[in-house]
Amino acid sequence: MARTPSTMLPLGTPAPDFSLVNVDGTTVSLGDFSGAPALLVMFICNHCPFVKHVADELARLGQDYKSKGAAIVAINSNDVANYPADSPEQMVAEAEDRGYVFPYLYDETQEVAKAYHAACTPDFFLFDAEQRLAYRGQLDASRPDSGIPVTGADLRAALDNVLAGKAPSEDQKPSIGCNIKWAPGNEPA
Repeated sequence: MARTPSTMLPLGTPAPDFSLVNVDGTTVSLGDFSGAPALLVMFICNHCPFVKHVADELARLGQDYKSKGAAIVAINSNDVANYPADSPEQMVAEAEDRGYVFPYLYDETQEVAKAYHAACTPDFFLFDAEQRLAYRGQLDASRPDSGIPVTGADLRAALDNVLAGKAPSEDQKPSIGCNIKWAPGNEPA
């Protein structure tokens, strides 16, 4: 299990645009979230042990923060030719099984992952009401086999601050996970 850290994109970076197909067949774009007081973009997948470790908390987080007005979207950018467990068909089953209440989008070209400088699954990017990056980093300190319970503490604190119109703490620790599975020849420069 390779441990890849997130890139820690500079705070204040504008949210890169995207327009991707959701598991329900609709197209979801960045513009759909304009006016939201907070936008959380999560890069996840189905097969990664790091994502599996936190997936139930992601579902809870989605339910908890949707009612508070936060916009949440998950994106799978993995190469499905070599990782068929991450295929769009499997994404539908994953979203249903987990009870995800947020869009789960497929980034077939991997261009959105590159635009966000996403490096691992899970990788979290929280934007404020102006869609400027306010938090990037870990969900919490738990990792598979760490013995630390999954609470979502770091990301929940950041969401609470952004929703209150405050900046999250700048002491942000990188997310750790499996590297994004780039299609051969499509690795970021």
